[in-house]
Amino acid sequence: MSAPRPAVPSDVPELLRLIVELAVYEKEPDAVRTTEADLERALFGEAPAVFAFVVDGDEPGELAGLAIWFLTFSTWEGVHGIHLEDLYVAPQHRGAGHGRALLARLAQEAVARGLARVEWAVLDWNEPSIGFYRSLGASSMDEWTTFRLDGGALTALGAS
Repeated sequence: MSAPRPAVPSDVPELLRLIVELAVYEKEPDAVRTTEADLERALFGEAPAVFAFVVDGDEPGELAGLAIWFLTFSTWEGVHGIHLEDLYVAPQHRGAGHGRALLARLAQEAVARGLARVEWAVLDWNEPSIGFYRSLGASSMDEWTTFRLDGGALTALGAS
């Protein structure tokens, strides 16, 4: 198994492939609107605000998994943290430790930068992932509910 590494621009097509696979797994196959150009700009543009670690697959140019993340800020802690937007390992590469390695790499990044935490969301029905996260010592924040403002509601509020 290869160690996680920072994504490079040539990884973008594989990143998009894995993002689409994740959307299918999460039962939202038509939800991905991002393009390779969007990912390239976000990850490798002039001032990137999102980052990715990847694990190489068995074939040249193939990725086995990804962790896409960005910085958050805790007003209570007074320091940044990491929000893990996507963690995904392709089915044929599961069970080899890639998911753990990606999360360990994120933890290393947080510790090296002096960050307070790594946080992410998981769908309530995704018991395999929840069990995996708990096995690493992660805990759920059951007292918090995630809210989202998007689409027409976002446009309407922004116009008010």
